Amino acid sequence: MARRPLPRILSNGSARIARSRELARSAADSATDVLHPLITVTRGLRRLAGAGRRRWAETPKDRRGPLLFLVASVFLVVVLMPYGPLLAAVALMAAAAWQGRDRTPPAPAGPDEAQAQRLASLYEALVPYFSVPEDPAPLYAHGGEWEKAFTSYAFDGDGRVERLTIRYPAYFTDGEARSRARIEQLLHAKSGRGREYRFDWDEEGNLLTLSVLPPLPVDIAAQRFVTSPGETVLGFTDAGGVQRTLPLGFGEEKRDVPPVVWRTGPRSTEPHLLAVGEPGSGTTTLLRSVALQALRHGDVLVVEGGGTGEYAFLTGRAGVLAVESGVPGSLASLEWAAHETERRLASAHRARQEGRRTPEDVGRPLWILVDRPSVLAHLAAADGRRDPWSLLRTPLRHGRAARVTVVVAEQFDGLESLGDVVTAHTRARVVLGPASPERLAAVLGTHPPTTPTPRMPLGRGYARLGTGPVHRLQVPATPDPYDDATSEVHRRAVLALLPPLTTPADAAVEGASVPDAGAPDTASPDTGSAGAVPLDTAPPQAVPADSAPVAAVLTKPALTPAATTTATGPMAVEAAVTEG
Repeated sequence: MARRPLPRILSNGSARIARSRELARSAADSATDVLHPLITVTRGLRRLAGAGRRRWAETPKDRRGPLLFLVASVFLVVVLMPYGPLLAAVALMAAAAWQGRDRTPPAPAGPDEAQAQRLASLYEALVPYFSVPEDPAPLYAHGGEWEKAFTSYAFDGDGRVERLTIRYPAYFTDGEARSRARIEQLLHAKSGRGREYRFDWDEEGNLLTLSVLPPLPVDIAAQRFVTSPGETVLGFTDAGGVQRTLPLGFGEEKRDVPPVVWRTGPRSTEPHLLAVGEPGSGTTTLLRSVALQALRHGDVLVVEGGGTGEYAFLTGRAGVLAVESGVPGSLASLEWAAHETERRLASAHRARQEGRRTPEDVGRPLWILVDRPSVLAHLAAADGRRDPWSLLRTPLRHGRAARVTVVVAEQFDGLESLGDVVTAHTRARVVLGPASPERLAAVLGTHPPTTPTPRMPLGRGYARLGTGPVHRLQVPATPDPYDDATSEVHRRAVLALLPPLTTPADAAVEGASVPDAGAPDTASPDTGSAGAVPLDTAPPQAVPADSAPVAAVLTKPALTPAATTTATGPMAVEAAVTEG
């Protein structure tokens, strides 16, 4: 069957539309040039009329009569004079042309003397890196013209470079990270320290663009983010880095801020996360923020290797399976998590073979948050116990299919002790706090396109999801609400996100008696504690006798009224927020 030719309007319509647009644009430009005097006079008449109305409004009422008489007298004299109306019209047009002129100050033809000196200094500093003796016509030479190398530039109010586009020779090795790092370090030092710069390399056009980045907002507190199940907000970044914004509240103000969203689940390519930083950089804050978001749709198991009690406010909450800081309880929790991952895999496989839907206890996400595992591994080795890395192997390898997500936070000094399984399966990476370019490249897999500032606030760093770009990151403020140094605003913000209590905090810490495996759950049905895994799904050796708090938290009784009325300090604030 012969194919019918396309209509001419479809075959060459785009070229005609483009030509029509060019003709319309040329006609509009020509009309603007021709009618420019008329536009100027019209604008001046409008300004004169506005000035007359303001003058009339500012004149007191008792003086408006004499003023009107004076204007009428002048008009009469002008009418009676020879050539008076003509001269008045010429004077009016001249005044309107003067008032309607473009008052925009002309842009400077070039940089001033100080700015030119700064650009010349940058040019001379780049000469050793962008020139070779064999070049017959070097673009960079001592005493050369910087106007040919710097195609565009902009300065801030202090006279420092704000944006600069640099041409460099084609033989420069811009594909090597070491060569690019030398140029970026030099420009960072010569353009002024204390600011964050972004470097965009156009290898095809041999252009390097330097731009100054605005500081990220540090006043974002923990709040309920508008996300779908399986999405976790790690922090916030620059507007040009992502194609999405989230509405956030800053007190009574509302703003849209671009987030760094980490997606988990069976279809995620980065199912696990590794956060690294120095002490006080904000890795624990990041884990608290992740825990509060994970509790909206899943269960959370917290293992704190440092033993500082930064997660005690989660104890006894609906959806929190355990908060462990001791070696026996932590190892028992990780062993239970490994068995739970295997059980979920077997249950999901059995359901698919039988043609049934995945059970609800398998479809509910399970989050394993491990803080400072190197300390836990050291203490376990000292006691002759099992290595915790061997217990994390199963959740890391098979967690994506079983809806189990592992988040590990470690400091730089314990990074070498992480097993190969952890580094191989944690494809989502976060680095917080000040770090050298070598450390950033070792954790993120590449150098970030920006330069870090010497002093970074809490929760500031970089994030990279898989093989994607490196984003600047600012973690939302999520402090420990039971810490005395926490402000009242942040305390109430965190407590408002917590799920209801199902077990009194003192009972969970002291350890309650383990009920029978077949006993029904005593949690109140309206507390929202759904998805807690019963003890009969774990093997007998998963909960030893010395880890009673784990079993106590996994089967939480309902909170009694007496426990809520006798709370003091942060617990009283928490009760007020919950009731309000």
